[in-house]
Amino acid sequence: MSTILLELAGRVATITINRPEKLNALNAETKAELRRVVENLDEDPAVGCVIVTGAGEKAFVAGTDIGELTGLDRVSGAQFARGGQEIFSRIEAMRKPVIAAVNGYALGGGCELAMACHVRFVSDRARFGQPEVSLGIIPGYGGTQRLTRLIGRGRATEMITTGRQIDADEALRIGLADRVFPAAELLLRTREIADTVAGKPGRAIALALRAIAAADTENGMEREAEIFGECCTTLDFREGITAFLEKRKPAFRHE
Repeated sequence: MSTILLELAGRVATITINRPEKLNALNAETKAELRRVVENLDEDPAVGCVIVTGAGEKAFVAGTDIGELTGLDRVSGAQFARGGQEIFSRIEAMRKPVIAAVNGYALGGGCELAMACHVRFVSDRARFGQPEVSLGIIPGYGGTQRLTRLIGRGRATEMITTGRQIDADEALRIGLADRVFPAAELLLRTREIADTVAGKPGRAIALALRAIAAADTENGMEREAEIFGECCTTLDFREGITAFLEKRKPAFRHE
C-alpha cells in the first residue's frame, strides 16, 4: 500500500492515512486502499479495536483531493458521492470499535471520515469543518446525515452553510468530539483506551455495536433484548460469569 500505513500492536490495529504532503487528502487510491484494509481488519479475529489517524502533525484528513472533482456532472457526481458513502458506511458497520484519533485538520471528507468512526478522540490542535459550499457543492460522503445526527439540525445547518471551522473545545462541547487530549499525548492515550476495549470479549463488543446502531430505530429496545439473549449463548459469557464468581481474571476467547 502506498497511501495507507497499517500497524498491529497486540489486538489493536492503527490505520494511518499517509499523504502528509497533501495534508492526507483522500484520492481514489487512498479510498480503495482504505476499503481493503477495513474489510481485512473486520474479518481478522486477532484484531479487537481499530484506530484511524493521519500522518504528520498538521492534518487528520484535510478533505477530498479537489483535483478529482474536475469534470463531474450530475451522474458522475452522484456516483462519486456514493463511492465515498459506501466506504465510510463500511467503517461505521465494522464489528469492532473504530476510534478516530484526529491529530489536526478534519475538513470535508476528513470530517466525514471521523464521523464514520464510532468514537472521536481529538488533539487540542484539531479543527473540524464542512467547507464544501465554498466550492459550490455539499458534503457528499455522509456529512449532511451524520453531522445532523451528532450535533443537531441547527448546528449542522450552520456549519454546512457557512463552511465555518470549529476548534477542539467547541467540537467537544457540541458532541462532535468525545475526548480532547494534548497533541503530544493523543496517540498514546488513544492506544491505552483501545487496548482496554480490545481486551474485552470480542463477541460482546460486536453485539454491543449492533445494538447501539439500532438506537435510532423504532424497535431499538426489542433489538437490545434480542442481542442480549444472543450474548447469553457465547462461550465468553460463560467464562465471564464463571471468572467473576470464582474471583479470577477471565480468559476470553473472543469468539
